[in-house]
Amino acid sequence: MSDATDCLFCRIATGELPADKVYEDQHVTAFRDINPVAPVHILVIPNRHIVSLAHTEPDDREILGHIMSVLVKIAASEGLAERGYRTVVNCGDEGGQTVSHLHFHLLGRRQLNWPPG
Repeated sequence: MSDATDCLFCRIATGELPADKVYEDQHVTAFRDINPVAPVHILVIPNRHIVSLAHTEPDDREILGHIMSVLVKIAASEGLAERGYRTVVNCGDEGGQTVSHLHFHLLGRRQLNWPPG
């Protein structure tokens, strides 16, 4: 697991690395995934380094709630609200997490099947 000093997503949040950002505020950053699995594939991350969902603390409730509201806002702005969309959080190696920074995937604009895995 990485720490904030060498974290790809931390570097995107600070602007050190470029990304196709679709939303940004003092708490979160959202950007298009460079390897999309759907026509709309956006990642929403907390700007503060949190390794994974398993690493959240009770004090993180506010940021987690804020991320949820940002996901809804972005889904609406991307035209996904009417047709539907999926949000995914991978946690740990077996959960498919490839970057050790908490991130939420927003997927849409195609039929998404179930089960996903």
